[in-house]
Amino acid sequence: MSVDAVRAAPRTPPRSTTVLDVVVPVHNEEADLERSVRRLHRHLTEQFPYPFRITIADNASTDTTPVIAARLAAELPDVAAHRIPQKGRGRALRETWTASDAQVLAYCDVDLSTDLAALLPLVAPLISGHSDLAIGTRLSRSARVVRGAKREFISRAYNLLLRGTLATGFSDAQCGFKAVRADVAQRLLPLVEDTGWFFDTELLVLAERSGLRIHEVPVDWIDDPHSSVDIVATALADLKGIARLGRALGSGRLPLHELRGQLGRDPRPDPVAGVPAGMLGQLARFAVIGIVSTAAYLLLYVLLRSALGAFGANLVALVVTAVANTAANRRLTFGVRGRSGAATHQMQGLLVFGLGLAFTTGALAALSAWLPNASQLVEILALVGANALATVLRFVAFRSWIFRKHHNAPQEISA
Repeated sequence: MSVDAVRAAPRTPPRSTTVLDVVVPVHNEEADLERSVRRLHRHLTEQFPYPFRITIADNASTDTTPVIAARLAAELPDVAAHRIPQKGRGRALRETWTASDAQVLAYCDVDLSTDLAALLPLVAPLISGHSDLAIGTRLSRSARVVRGAKREFISRAYNLLLRGTLATGFSDAQCGFKAVRADVAQRLLPLVEDTGWFFDTELLVLAERSGLRIHEVPVDWIDDPHSSVDIVATALADLKGIARLGRALGSGRLPLHELRGQLGRDPRPDPVAGVPAGMLGQLARFAVIGIVSTAAYLLLYVLLRSALGAFGANLVALVVTAVANTAANRRLTFGVRGRSGAATHQMQGLLVFGLGLAFTTGALAALSAWLPNASQLVEILALVGANALATVLRFVAFRSWIFRKHHNAPQEISA
């Protein structure tokens, strides 16, 4: 169904049938809530050709947000307010979506950074039944995005990390502009464990691994300079979420095959199964994981440097990414699954990590001695070079020592 067809279609469903429920999750948003909800309500009333509802999902606000939400719900038709006593954006979305009677469930951030003109193109394929989920993407070439270099780097690094560790195919996991068919949500939501910012990513990964169709819409997006999101805490929580979800997928405890059957989708080959086996396949997988790990390491280093200093940020960033790197290579590069031997492999990986720490610490020390006033960009370039050398030696150690018993085994990687 084309967007024009949807726009031209009459409001055939009865008014009591809600086609779209747009949830706006909020926590202490008294400054922006009323202006944003009124703008969203006006847009939907004038532009959206089906019955809709806007649900304000307040999660544990301590300011006047609940009062404003209740007043808007009383004043504006098709606006509801829902109060969740515990904090967590993911928790707010799960509870509100689960209770909704709409055919399509969506959400948008309260700052409305995404141009609302993309809302109809977002949900049209879900209303027609063509797609199962839909996401706005800021990383498409046709998207128009206004934001700082730091946030741009963080977003691209995070999505690169997802591609390397969880073999994802969607382009933008973090854009606060998504929708899902209600019948699909009913099946997926009980499997999503995260209650915070990783909720979106986990939902998308499970959907993709279940063979569902994810529709992407390039969006126009303007960064909110007053965003209250704690970038460091969110980044660390996302890394923990990736590790937890990776373990769940690797252990096979998620009922993805059953989910495919319930939703009527045919089994798909594993996203990384097309990479050749043997030395060439191992190098290909190791290279992807290495690139992603380096991006994650640099991201953590930049985020932590002001709080911990150069050497402290280097240590923490290396430890976190070393654990994730070993786990990813264990499963994806050398095809080792299950918990047996995992602790030993991580201990051996940490010994190899010591090599990377020596290289990077030495690079920082040399830079401090030779160029005491070097810029952060020069620091990062020096660390990239040191990490590149450490990465080559890490592959040799993985193949010839840690996973020596496995590197000649057939690669049987599956969900």
